[in-house]
Amino acid sequence: MSKVYLAIPHALDKVLGHVNESGKVTRSQIGIDREVGHANLATGDIYAQRFGPDKTVGRVDLSSGKVYATRIGPDHYVGWVGADGRMHRHRALAPDVHIGQVESPLSFAHSAAAMLLLVLPALEEEAVAETPAQE
Repeated sequence: MSKVYLAIPHALDKVLGHVNESGKVTRSQIGIDREVGHANLATGDIYAQRFGPDKTVGRVDLSSGKVYATRIGPDHYVGWVGADGRMHRHRALAPDVHIGQVESPLSFAHSAAAMLLLVLPALEEEAVAETPAQE
């Protein structure tokens, strides 16, 4: 099992969860960890676990590490993962930013699943928490 970290500038990285050898992604929480999804290691498709059929949330190009989020219409490029497990979020007209890492990654699919299912949602939660309430 590989730990998944959220990169925090000028501080220790935060452990968000784990990715196991079969591609299952679990979120660390108080008590029993919760499975949030998995990656199809052969195709690079990434699924979020839910009641009923799992939902496709993205895919990764298994040769380059480019990560795409699935939406209506063409898939949206969100960033890339490296062979060392480092995750980078794409920013238009600016350098891509390092957002997290998988400890001892086994493939691009493992890292991309952690990125789409753990790291990007954690970044979105932080952005919502930092936004001041409108009165």
